[in-house]
Amino acid sequence: MNGTDTEKKKRRLDVFPAFFKVRGQRVIVVGHGAEAAAKVRLLGETNARIEVVSLKVEPVLQQAIESVGAKHVGEEFRAEVLEDAALVFTAREDEALDRAVVEVARAAGVPVNAVDRPDLCDFYTGALVNRAPVAVAITSTGVGPVLARHIRARIEAMLPRATGDLAQLAESFRDTVSRVIRDGAVRRRFWARFFSGPVAAHVHAGRKDLARAETQRLLNGHVDETGFVWLVGAGPGAEDLLTLRAQRLLQEADVIVYDALVPASVVAMGRRDAERISVGKRKGAHSVPQSETNGLLVDLARQGRKVVRLKSGDPLIFGRAGEEMAALNEAGIGFEVVPGVTAAFAAAASAQLPLTLRGVASTLVFATGHNARSETLPDWAGLALKGATVAVYMGRSVAAAVSERLISAGMKPATSVVLIENAAQAGERQFSGVLSDLSHLSGRDDVGGPVLIIIGDAVGHARLLNAEPLAASAVLREAAA
Repeated sequence: MNGTDTEKKKRRLDVFPAFFKVRGQRVIVVGHGAEAAAKVRLLGETNARIEVVSLKVEPVLQQAIESVGAKHVGEEFRAEVLEDAALVFTAREDEALDRAVVEVARAAGVPVNAVDRPDLCDFYTGALVNRAPVAVAITSTGVGPVLARHIRARIEAMLPRATGDLAQLAESFRDTVSRVIRDGAVRRRFWARFFSGPVAAHVHAGRKDLARAETQRLLNGHVDETGFVWLVGAGPGAEDLLTLRAQRLLQEADVIVYDALVPASVVAMGRRDAERISVGKRKGAHSVPQSETNGLLVDLARQGRKVVRLKSGDPLIFGRAGEEMAALNEAGIGFEVVPGVTAAFAAAASAQLPLTLRGVASTLVFATGHNARSETLPDWAGLALKGATVAVYMGRSVAAAVSERLISAGMKPATSVVLIENAAQAGERQFSGVLSDLSHLSGRDDVGGPVLIIIGDAVGHARLLNAEPLAASAVLREAAA
């Protein structure tokens, strides 16, 4: 055998993937402890009749038996218990005892799995992703079970819980579709629209009635399908802080409409062939008017496209999502809001700062500093004076005004303050100080990224190991101390 043939053989599987039909069938688990309990819990994902054979069982196994409604056969293993069994698992935690079960099972013609003994197994159990009636199983054929679990976690993230509901809806229409749409190519196009268009979007959002109505509309020949818009929170910028739903939708979207504060690395997580449209809004730079963005979302959806409107942080916190939702509602376009990690949470996590703290701060305020220059004190400032923790978004240019207004209203100049630039991103910086130090921020040319300011007594309990002084005066105070 030459090198090429050897390489080809390495790429071939030693197993053939298959699924056993176990509904209503007896499946036997032989064992007494934690390993048997793990198999009972796995089998509990099916409609098999599970029987556990062991004279005695440990508490962890007894709990598993009760949780899945299995039957306990309180006797030592004997060949007769395998009569009419579909499968048998042996988890006796002793190689000789497991081998004995394997020999009896093979003599009876019952497929057998010996837990953690791949050389004794007739079949392997994969790491299971259950989206009944859809199932995905991953196996490393016994050589890397931890790797299989890691792969399973990634697939869990890709497949929404409602995937099974979508499959069941498809099944309920299958005979009708076959009868109404005779042409195979046309039928395939129908199912492509079904699984990737508004029907799927409605199912994933829990709107099963709308999904069924949309299916009927497609079946009736109205194929001028309307698109769908997701208002998605991109979080503070770190790719791994996106929600699983946001990651999935980026892979499904035909168009990604994104803001300037969304990092390129997050936008790049979208489908490779998706169109990308920037409607960035940055202080001092050209931006697309909000009305134009609203119209763009409506126009794209009317073209039948799946649109992700990607916003920094959370769409509903200073993200102008309300205006976009109103425009979509008025146009009759379906949409869904996907939350994101807002900057205040990311900043507080980085600073190990408790935003609420028993006996110190029981109220949390999200505020924008843009009205701090007004003649009247902003409404949120009154809460700050009463001890609330205040997170001020977009606060760099108005930091001095925020400080001045709060101090003149009676807040102590020594109230703790932390400032986070580029929260949860690679270039994050932390600055600590007191309320009076905010007046120095406008003079710092080295702070140019998005800034979030947190004010309140709870800030004094933060663990700011990497924080820089907010103002030169803070350095002097530290030296004097």
